[in-house]
Amino acid sequence: MANARESELHYPLGETLPRPGEALDLAPGVRWVRMGLPFALDHINLWLLRDRLDGREGWTIVDCGIASDETRANWEQVFAAHLDGLPVLRVMATHFHPDHLGLAHWLTERWSGRVGAHPECRLWMSATDFNLARLASSSTVGMGGASAAAFFGSHGLTDPESLDKIRARADYYPRMVPVVPASFRRLMDGNEVAIGGRVWRCIAGYGHAPEHISLFCAEGRLLISGDMVLPRISTNVSVVDVEPEADPLNLYLDSLSRYLALPADTLVLPSHGKPFTGLHERIDQLREHHDERLAEVVAACRAAPTHAAGLLPVLFKRKLDLHQTTFAMGESIAHLNALWLRGALRRELGADGVYRFSAA
Repeated sequence: MANARESELHYPLGETLPRPGEALDLAPGVRWVRMGLPFALDHINLWLLRDRLDGREGWTIVDCGIASDETRANWEQVFAAHLDGLPVLRVMATHFHPDHLGLAHWLTERWSGRVGAHPECRLWMSATDFNLARLASSSTVGMGGASAAAFFGSHGLTDPESLDKIRARADYYPRMVPVVPASFRRLMDGNEVAIGGRVWRCIAGYGHAPEHISLFCAEGRLLISGDMVLPRISTNVSVVDVEPEADPLNLYLDSLSRYLALPADTLVLPSHGKPFTGLHERIDQLREHHDERLAEVVAACRAAPTHAAGLLPVLFKRKLDLHQTTFAMGESIAHLNALWLRGALRRELGADGVYRFSAA
């Protein structure tokens, strides 16, 4: 959902965007790359950080893009024109989602052992997301297949065509993340990583992904926020079939508090949208947004016992395609679970095998 209070934020670069295959300088040693995605959310922002590792000069890449010929070709253009003749030394991923990790294997393989490069261009990310990615790349996790269809069916999604399409999406994750690197370097909350003479502190966030890592540089007042803080849209927070009683929404809202300790004038480098200032205002907006959605859910469940599919028109005013519907169902369940686990709603399993929620 678009941010109605977006005017409270400031975009230092205005409407300027890097074209695919190009990079824009944002700060000394920090470049912005933008790659396309085949979804309604049609882009991802990726970052180049000037680096020095084990005595070698080069760059760190933060987030990778999906595995596609177009993304590889765009990266090759970036390598040819925007690395100042230097190699990529390491790759970091904020979390395991395909647009962030898809080309990690290709990038690390491409740069390992090249002349002037590091012998091992390593992937750096959280252990939780690394291991989930390895599982998902050989099967699927909550995004398609028979298990996902059955899970959404138990929350009221009964349209046969939609369920058939969800069953057919068993290759959703492997298609965009066909291979995960065999080894990695673990990032954890509070770790400080020296990149190009600057220190970047890891901030773990929960709810959007199992162990999302944002990176904050106090010297430059820069935050690579990944998907935890986006300027225009609210971050997707979903329950999936592998953890059906999860409470990601409360985890996400709690995680936002970690960013309030950062300076108010921090330049936020988000994965989607444009770099902006107004971090504290955006956190307030996100909390307000979810408070409003939770109130709408309570009102609907007070009027009559309601399942997650029945809440889609309440939470999402626009028409949804199948890809958006799967995320919307996960988010609807997340709002219901948050209220149920707080004790504000009751959950009952009907004779038809569908969970319905009512006011406690």
